[in-house]
Amino acid sequence: MRRLPGTPHHSRRHRESGVALVEFALVLPLLLLVILGIFDFGRAFNYFNDMQQMANEGARFAVVNQRPGGGSSLQDDIRQQASTAELLNGSTSVTQPAKVCISFPNGATVGNPVTATVTAKYNWMPFLGLSITSTTISASATMRLERVPSVYSAGCA
Repeated sequence: MRRLPGTPHHSRRHRESGVALVEFALVLPLLLLVILGIFDFGRAFNYFNDMQQMANEGARFAVVNQRPGGGSSLQDDIRQQASTAELLNGSTSVTQPAKVCISFPNGATVGNPVTATVTAKYNWMPFLGLSITSTTISASATMRLERVPSVYSAGCA
C-alpha cells in the first residue's frame, strides 16, 4: 500500500490510544470526592433529623413534667432516645455525644415557653483521615409549659 505524500506514518487512531484512560484517571479522584461528599451530606442530614426528633420529644416531656426513662436527668433520658450510636456515644463523625439542653426563657411557670435544644459537632468527611472542617448541628423545639416542672430541672447534659 502506498502512502500519500505528507501523511504521517502512524494513523490518527494510534496516536490517541490511551487518552481516555488518562482523562478518566484525572477525573476519577474528583468524581469520588463528589460522590463521597453526597453520602456524607446525607449522613449529616440524617443526624439533624434524629436530633430534631429528640428535641421534639424533650420539649414534649418537659411541658407535661414527665421523664421517659431511668436516666439521671430528663436531658440524659432524651439523649438515650438517639437512634444512632454516634449521637449517643460520639465517634469519628460526631466527636462527642449529643448535648441536650432544657431551658425556660421566661421562667418555669405554666403558659410560658420551654425550649429543648440538641447540639452536636459534625466532622465532614472523616474517612479521608483529615479534619477538613466541622459544623455544629443544632435542633430545637419550643412548646408552652403545661405543668410546673418537679421531676426535672433546666440545664444541659
